Formats: sequence, C-alpha cells, structure tokens
Amino acid sequence: MIFNSFEFIFLFLPIVWILYYLLGRIHIPFAKTWLLVASLFFYGYWNPAYLPLILVSMVINYTIGMFLGKDRAKSFRKAILTVGIIFNVALLGYYKYYDFFVENINVVFGSEFVLKDILLPLAISFYTFQQIAYLVDSYRLETKEYNFLNYGLFVSFFPQLIAGPIVHHGQVMEQFSDKRSYRINYEHISQGLLIFAIGLFKKVAIADTFAEWANAGYNDVGSLSFVDSWITTLSYTLQLYFDFSGYSDMAIGLALLFNIRLPLNFNSPYKARDIQDFWRRWHITLSHFLTTYIYIPLGGNRKGKVRTYVNIFIIFLVSGIWHGAGWTFLIWGVMHGLASIICRYWKLAGFKMNSILAWIVTFLFVHFAWVFFRALSFGDAIAVLKAMLGFNGIGLPGGLARVFTDLDKSWFTSFPFQAHSVELLVTLVIGLLIAWFAKNSTEIMYETKRNLAMAVFAAALLFYSVMQLQQVSEFLYFNF
Repeated sequence: MIFNSFEFIFLFLPIVWILYYLLGRIHIPFAKTWLLVASLFFYGYWNPAYLPLILVSMVINYTIGMFLGKDRAKSFRKAILTVGIIFNVALLGYYKYYDFFVENINVVFGSEFVLKDILLPLAISFYTFQQIAYLVDSYRLETKEYNFLNYGLFVSFFPQLIAGPIVHHGQVMEQFSDKRSYRINYEHISQGLLIFAIGLFKKVAIADTFAEWANAGYNDVGSLSFVDSWITTLSYTLQLYFDFSGYSDMAIGLALLFNIRLPLNFNSPYKARDIQDFWRRWHITLSHFLTTYIYIPLGGNRKGKVRTYVNIFIIFLVSGIWHGAGWTFLIWGVMHGLASIICRYWKLAGFKMNSILAWIVTFLFVHFAWVFFRALSFGDAIAVLKAMLGFNGIGLPGGLARVFTDLDKSWFTSFPFQAHSVELLVTLVIGLLIAWFAKNSTEIMYETKRNLAMAVFAAALLFYSVMQLQQVSEFLYFNF
C-alpha cells in the first residue's frame, strides 16, 4: 500500500483515523494498540513475509534498550551495546548487501558463490538506523520511558515507516504518551491536509512527469546527445527532489492528522550555496543521524584538521553505502565527501565566492553527482556524463527542428523521448523555477493563513492528484 493509491486514501486512512480518535476517548492504550496494529498491517500489506522481521527487530532492540537504559550490568554495558549494534548492522547487511559482496568476491577471486537474489525488505534502512540511535541513547542513559506500545509506534508509525523521515525517539515517543494526541485538533488537521495535498501533488503531478523522461534517457544512454543528456539528468534531478520531498510532506501531513509532529526533512536544498548548506537542507534527518552517531563519536572536529577531514569523508562514505548496494552509490558518497572537505577547507582558508556563482556551482555539482546515484552501472554513468560534456556531439533534439527551420539539419540528432521537445524544455524550466525560487511546503504550511482560498487551493491539488492515481508508481526511496 502506498500513499498515492485509492485504497490508502479512501479506505485505510479514514478507517484508521476515525477509530483512532474513537478509541482514544474510551481508553488511550486501545488507540495506541490500534495505531500500532494498523501500522504493521500497512507494512505487511507489501509483503507479509517480512512482517516477522520488523517485529523481531523491534522486540530485540526494545529489550536491549530497556536493559541499557536502566543502567544494569555496568561492567558489560558496552559489550551489550556492541551486540545490539552488530545485530542491526548484520540484519541490514544480509538483506541489503549480501548479493553485492558475493558478486564482487566472485569477480575478484574467480569464485562461484551463488547469489541469493534477496528481496530488500521495505524500510529496513530507515528502521535500522532509528533503532541503532535508540540503543546508543539508552547506553548514554538518555532514554526516559520504556513502554512497548510507544516504542513500537516510534519504529512502525505508518506515515514515516517506509521512507522516513528518520525519526529520533525523543521526538515522538513523548507525543505518543501525551493525552492531547488522542483528541481532535482542527489546527493540526488543516495543516496536515494542506501539506499532504502539496506532497501528493509533488509526487503524481510533478515527479512522475519527470520520471517518464528520466527513465527514457537512462534506459537508452547510448543514444543520448548533448541536449538529450541534459534533459535526462535534469529530469532525474527534479524527479528525485519532488518524489522524496513529496513523500516527506505526506508523511508530515499524515502524522499531523494524528497530532504527531515529525521532523522537517527538506528545506529547499536546491537553493543551497555550498555543499554543506545542501546537506543542511537535503534529507535533514539522515544528516542529523550521521553527524550525531558517527561523526561526533569519531571525534568530529576536535582532533585536528586531518582527522576532521577523515571523519567527514567517512560519514559520506557511509551515506553512499546506506543508499544502495552498488559501486555507483559508493562513488556518489565519495564525491560528496570530497566536496564537503573542499568546502570546509575553502571556508577555513578565508576564501569567498559570489553568492550567485556559489549557488550555480553547488547545483551543478549536485546535479552531476546524481548521475552516479541514478545510473544502473558505472559504465552508464560515464556514458551519460560524456554526453553531457559534448563528447557525443553538441546537437539539438529533432523536435526543435520544427521550430528552428533555418538551421542546418545536420546539427539535429535523434531524440529518444515521445513528448515534444519544446514541452520538455518548458516543463523543465518550470520545475527548476519552483525548486529554486518558490516557497517550500513547510513555509507554506506555517506562513500562509488558512482561509477559504487556501482550502480551495488544497482541495484543487487533492482533486487533481486523485484523478491521476490510475497509474500508481512507487516512491524512489522505497528502493533504499
């Protein structure tokens, strides 16, 4: 079940929402249990075979966390924490990276170990990181409550379960204990519906449009010319942003319907003026996790410049590995790690750059790096980059020949997309202008007055989006 589906919007959500508040008036633990069961049903709807996996993970992590949080077995606490972290990493490693490692071992050593073609369990990257953070905080004696219903909801709450944001236990567990969370709050409902409408529109009207063009280009990288390649890669750059930020918007909006505030995960990242600024704006909760639980424990910036640069490189290497089991993701992480090191050195050295130029350079770097993030192989990524740099000829797509009739036709190249070239270019420009200059959904939600005009705006977005649900597509971050 996905947010952009009829069964979710018209069946699952209203049933869960109504019973949540009805049971909350009778007995709050009933409402919690109902929400937990509904969230597990939501997860199991994809593939019931992986429901036991998340349940076992929840029970083991909760048990270890409760033991550590109560400061027991002081002489073995670090060992117990280590076992807990190894359990989570091993679980993630087996399901997400087993075939990748075996495949590379076969290549390097000429062995013939059999691949298992393991189906990646949905959300395992997200709920694994959340629970590792819980264990570490329990070891630090920073966890305050030990209620399994609250913990279960912290891990499996359906708005954020599948693709984030990565939620810290301190941000939500207390909210599940708050009696006010089980009483209807019309302010939260209006905010939630607005940001859900914006997120759904981002996904079905914007991201899925760009997805068609991005997929067409990346599925035929050998035919890409200069213009084709830029249309392909810009389409993916916009698809990824509107797809993932759209999911996060919907998650935040849905949670507000249940009086739960989830953390902000996007803050107009393509407006960033350096790579550090980009990571303060893109997938904010992942950046927070990597900083808090890897960068700082490694020493952060407290152990000299060289060690600081090494630590920065490590967290981006981990980020690349976390996103996917492939060399392209590793290269993407390395690129961002090196860029972050250069950015930090640049600032410490006192260098400055014009803000507009800095913005352009940052966007172009992020855009080029996304090629490795999207390409199916290293070879495909290189082919796309070569086309972007003009190695395949700097020609115009055939559709523009009908517009610029006086130009030499020998400059025109074949174009793999079905849509008219002018339509592609205009749509890309509109998408870029929205990403670069428009208010983001959070700004709209908090800064715009909720009146009749805003209600009509949200209703129009919902109506249009629902009309597009005949062609359901999954969110990109379901693959990570």
